[in-house]
Amino acid sequence: MTPWGDAKLFFCIFFIICCSAAIMTEAQVPVDCCLSVANQPIDKRLIADYREQAKACSIDATILVTRHGRKLCAPTKEERWVKDVMKHVDHLKKRCKNQKYQGNHCFGVKRE
Repeated sequence: MTPWGDAKLFFCIFFIICCSAAIMTEAQVPVDCCLSVANQPIDKRLIADYREQAKACSIDATILVTRHGRKLCAPTKEERWVKDVMKHVDHLKKRCKNQKYQGNHCFGVKRE
């Protein structure tokens, strides 16, 4: 083979390896999932945010985030106490936004 032929072959193989490595890496991205949930009610004053767990996870859960950033796993929003916490957090976020996130009650609340 000519010198340019060898270089072309090398770059083709290199390109294929890089593409396959990128695809494999993307497919292996871990999902942060709750393995169990706390069935006891959590004091809503401790919670600053919440989100639904990803559908890729094995159980349905709501992730509650404390004012210090700790994540707690709670049952789905079908539970009454979880609904109350979510309603409280929504009210807290609205109130803090109106007050420009000033005051102790806005500690840990993320800006929207």
